[in-house]
Amino acid sequence: MPATTLTDRAILRLSGEDVRGFLQGLVTSDVAGALPVWAGLLTPQGKCLFEFMVWADGDDLLLDCKTDAADGLAKRLAIYRLRRPIAIARDDTTAVHWSLSGNGTPDPRLPELGHRWLGPPDEASTGWLEHRLRLGVCEGRAELGDLLWLECNAAELNGVSFTKGCFVGQENTARMNWRQKINRRLVVVPATEPGPRTKAFYPALGLAVEHRRVDDLDGARLPEWLAAAVGTA
Repeated sequence: MPATTLTDRAILRLSGEDVRGFLQGLVTSDVAGALPVWAGLLTPQGKCLFEFMVWADGDDLLLDCKTDAADGLAKRLAIYRLRRPIAIARDDTTAVHWSLSGNGTPDPRLPELGHRWLGPPDEASTGWLEHRLRLGVCEGRAELGDLLWLECNAAELNGVSFTKGCFVGQENTARMNWRQKINRRLVVVPATEPGPRTKAFYPALGLAVEHRRVDDLDGARLPEWLAAAVGTA
């Protein structure tokens, strides 16, 4: 069997009373229905703090997040928990797996990203980072930073629901969507060195993630899903 574990992802387990209701009022996507979904936890101003996949495991919810963000995400969720009988803890017995084809679930952001599933860890997968970046999909604190959620292409990648009801940062996010005022976007560009707009640089791949104005996208890799959103398709 090929190695499939995404070693840069970790699992947080939420268990206890009505964990779906708890998370539903906080995150950008609708977790009351079918899972998995991709979601963000934002600041009240609509800027990204954390991104993650939400999976169901019986009555529990599992958050598939960046390994280096897991402790911070747990602490942030604990602030909102107040006195609810909900446990939030790392689950190191479960890992995130990926392959281009297989029996997993198509990535909810973009089917071309491949299949994803949860299970016991095995050997580290290879090829995921390059595959994701060449499709123009950004994730994690290093790439998303503290940008406005819609500037992270969240609407195009199924990372926000405008019909689910309230979530942290909803007001500014909904206003941007209604006005169609998304003036900047995260894009992947060919690069030999980081520049002034670079959020993350991958010299081995010759690629960088940049935060650019939508009228300054020359040279950026614009897959069909993003080109349609910025009006260059």
